[in-house]
Amino acid sequence: MNPKLLTLLPVAALVVGCAMTPSQRAPLKLTVLHTNDHHGRFWPNSDGEYGLAARKTLIDKVRAEVKAAGGEVLLLDGGDINTGVPESDLQDAEPDLKGMNLLGYDAAAIGNHEFDKPLIVLEKQRRWSRFPLLSANIYNKTSGQRLFEPYHVFERGGYKIAVMGLATDDTSKLVVASNVANVEFRKPADEAAKLVPQLRSQADMVIAATHMGHHADGKSGVNAPGDVEMARAVKGIDLIVGGHSQNPVCMSAENRRVDAYVPGQPCAPDRQNGAWIVQAHEWGKYVGRADFVVDSDKVELVKYQLLPVNLKQRVANQPPKLYGEAIAEDAAVRDFLKPFQDNGAARLTLPIGETVGVFDGDRTRVRAQPTNLGLLIARAMMSRTGADLAIMNSGGVRDSLPEGRVTYRDVLKVQPFGNQVSLVRLSGAELTKFLEAVAKMTPGSGGFPQTAGVQMLIEGGVLKEAKVQGRAIEPQRQYMLALNNFNAGGGDGYPKLSDHPGHVNTGLVDADVTRAFIAAGSPLKSVDFAPPADVVRR
Repeated sequence: MNPKLLTLLPVAALVVGCAMTPSQRAPLKLTVLHTNDHHGRFWPNSDGEYGLAARKTLIDKVRAEVKAAGGEVLLLDGGDINTGVPESDLQDAEPDLKGMNLLGYDAAAIGNHEFDKPLIVLEKQRRWSRFPLLSANIYNKTSGQRLFEPYHVFERGGYKIAVMGLATDDTSKLVVASNVANVEFRKPADEAAKLVPQLRSQADMVIAATHMGHHADGKSGVNAPGDVEMARAVKGIDLIVGGHSQNPVCMSAENRRVDAYVPGQPCAPDRQNGAWIVQAHEWGKYVGRADFVVDSDKVELVKYQLLPVNLKQRVANQPPKLYGEAIAEDAAVRDFLKPFQDNGAARLTLPIGETVGVFDGDRTRVRAQPTNLGLLIARAMMSRTGADLAIMNSGGVRDSLPEGRVTYRDVLKVQPFGNQVSLVRLSGAELTKFLEAVAKMTPGSGGFPQTAGVQMLIEGGVLKEAKVQGRAIEPQRQYMLALNNFNAGGGDGYPKLSDHPGHVNTGLVDADVTRAFIAAGSPLKSVDFAPPADVVRR
């Protein structure tokens, strides 16, 4: 770690009341390796970045190095193993979980995307996994019992390390409501406050593997509180291995995160109320490495790094350039995963159309501003249903559409959730009330709207003016609104419309609607979908 950054975030020994230990016990050198938000990336991308086989090679190298130095390793994941790549989605993440078994994961947090499919799928995934899937704050509503193991205690070098799992309490609004109808997501900080004193009495180090998000200085906006807020509220956690916000958590100063982190740069983790907070971006792009010394009643962070997994720098008109040294793929892991990759790829490679120019689904931009891809998806819903307007939550847009040949696989990467299109007949007064709630969706959140057919003037999150197809909304007139069933069910904090008498679930899968729109209009020119200034924010 860069010494200058360490002066900003001093690596001080964390002194807490731990379990009694024999005086002759030698200090423990513990290396915690971590990933998060894997999202189906078991196979490397077309540029050879990330993938479980290369991750295995890197992890094995670190393990060997740590062992030679007399240390121990713990390998953790911050959740969201599911959803993101169609080869994985079509196979219920079987290659991902079984591949993680081969990498020797010790535990993983439950993420919100673990509930993208019915609970029967999650039960199947739990059977596939040879490591515990942890969450202390997810309960069965009927029985009042936890659905998952709340924590697991590991022994390393004569020391006990407790790992507690926690999931964002936003989960209930981030997934299709029917998948979690009998599931309760309690506030993570409340559960942690109950468990941490218990864990401190039986373990030498307490780690929280969380899927809650890192919001610098605790500024979570419309999102549920994340790791920073929990660390401030609950004393006694040594390390938080996070996920959900998909950031490299590298701080430039207290409460200030480096949001333009470049692979290979030093990385100083966040520090809140005695807890170190780490997160390794997404997709297995990095393996985080935190080297600790645990000695009797203190836990000291010695060094922290983000280790890139074959990440490449992209410069216009030049081939991608590797950051650091190339990491070879582990042959056994690749051989194990190849049949899964081939099986998925065979179903997805047929072309459906062409594009001229890229349709932008970049996470940072699509959650902050209208994009041509957001407009395309919204127009596709309007075209198929005959709706007057359409709204698409930006959190449902997971990738860009490339220029050139477009396959069904490309579309499924953009819309991987299998949501269905809902159509709702609303009066003008009801539609205005709905749009007032939509206007409150802040840039950066998954609820940020991509729209077609509607014009809005928003000042400070307050809807000042709204039109449909250029005309003022008439309170008594009937309007047809298209949106996905996730949002219609109240997902991402949208007003619930699924129980409205004018609601109809069309049964049309959103990705199929987009696929058909692309096929019918091919070739689609990105310039024809440049977002007009329909939504003005001041």
